[in-house]
Amino acid sequence: MIILTLFLEFCKTGLFAIGGGLATLPFLAELTEKYNWFTTGQLADMVAISESTPGAIGINMSTYAGYHAAGILGGVAATLALTFPSIVIIIIVARMLEKFNENKYVVSVFGVLRPVVVGLIAAAGYQIFKVSIIHVDAFIQNKSLGTLFDIKAGLLFLVLFAAIMKFQKHPIIYIGIGAVAGILLQM
Repeated sequence: MIILTLFLEFCKTGLFAIGGGLATLPFLAELTEKYNWFTTGQLADMVAISESTPGAIGINMSTYAGYHAAGILGGVAATLALTFPSIVIIIIVARMLEKFNENKYVVSVFGVLRPVVVGLIAAAGYQIFKVSIIHVDAFIQNKSLGTLFDIKAGLLFLVLFAAIMKFQKHPIIYIGIGAVAGILLQM
């Protein structure tokens, strides 16, 4: 039953995650709450691993998430399900776009989808930020501002964010730097 559920959920993700692999993050975040297949912390790990391995990040994350939830068969089901809607849609759109390429409604729809995708990715990024840097649960328990923020993680985030914006190197470089910094800072 879990394989069928994985297939249906990742088919939905593949159908609605417009804008590339990172657009799958809101759907994966929803799955963490809906099925408890993985935690938000594990989702952050999935992003890091998926960014550092070859291939499309959405495919990598779906494979990882499916495998984490139901083993090899789960990984295969999630991966196939994620790609299935795209294949069908691309075939249909490619045929229609030849006819409606200049249509003002088609152009308008594509123009609206861009900021929607940015919003979805930003919301998912915020969820990962909350898990990685802000610890609301610890703050509520201890009632101490010192437990609300992970200072080391926050500084590492700021330094790496600035480096990414300035140097624009491959993500694996920043993941490697982050891993080394995590070891050195004992994070």
